[in-house]
Amino acid sequence: MPLRVIFMGTPDFSVPTLAAIAAAGHEVVCVYTQPPRPAGRRGLELTPTPVQHEAERLGIEVRTPLSLKGEAEQEAFRALGADVAVVVAYGLLLPRAILEGTRLGCYNGHASLLPRWRGAAPIQRAIMAGDNETGMMVMKMDVGLDTGPVALTAKVEIGPDMTAGELHDLLMREGAGLMVEALAKLEQGNLSLTAQPEDGVVYAKKIDKAETRIDWAKPAADVHNHIRGLSPFPGAWCEVTIGGKVERLKVLRSTLGEGAGSPGAVLDGNLMVACGEGAVRLLEVQRAGGKIISAEEFLRGAKLDKGGTLS
Repeated sequence: MPLRVIFMGTPDFSVPTLAAIAAAGHEVVCVYTQPPRPAGRRGLELTPTPVQHEAERLGIEVRTPLSLKGEAEQEAFRALGADVAVVVAYGLLLPRAILEGTRLGCYNGHASLLPRWRGAAPIQRAIMAGDNETGMMVMKMDVGLDTGPVALTAKVEIGPDMTAGELHDLLMREGAGLMVEALAKLEQGNLSLTAQPEDGVVYAKKIDKAETRIDWAKPAADVHNHIRGLSPFPGAWCEVTIGGKVERLKVLRSTLGEGAGSPGAVLDGNLMVACGEGAVRLLEVQRAGGKIISAEEFLRGAKLDKGGTLS
């Protein structure tokens, strides 16, 4: 029989999994997501989350509690009589009463190869660290931070120039299919769980704005990984002087190149930039208030001062 499912998620990353679960014939009895937040150019309009939009399209009840710690919220959760809860990038900590509030427990779709990159930013951190592969995992949740036993794994390769945005979209699709497979096995009573190893634990802390500035004194590989790991959001950046004015320049795409010079020096007419060791070629950039453009477009419209140095 199809499972009665509570779905808990918030951003775009969660939407394909919700849609896939519903399409697989399971009964999604309720969706939990973050409350609408101010958005728009002026930040005045309350905007529902992508998951809320999808739930409403599917005709599913939506709940947006600020917390799940209260007894009333926990009782309302249990009263749904669900078989299982599926959690994908929800954004709230689940207390024990919620973890134990369904017949079969809570299963999380996590974007890393656990125990590597437990925590908030596994996609960005994997690329920033120069990892060659990552994946999606379906894990049965416990009270720890991404510490529960793993049910299913799907590995993916991280290409040398792949950005966090591209990896996000790849894992988003992989995760939807993997969770449907896990629910099918759970429904049949043959979903096996394997405890995570104690070795290899690495935490993926939330990206801090203070770490987004590019440090050209680092080796080219580190600079390149930093750029692509923060693309498209929040974006790695540097400063450039154009027409005597210092501007912030966001860098969205790069590739490893060849050359040497003082860190930050522009080495040619194609935006090859020297690093502490080696060089990177910038491929896509964005000036403050502007759109994302190619390096070629940028150089056509911006005459760099002092021979061109980025800082």
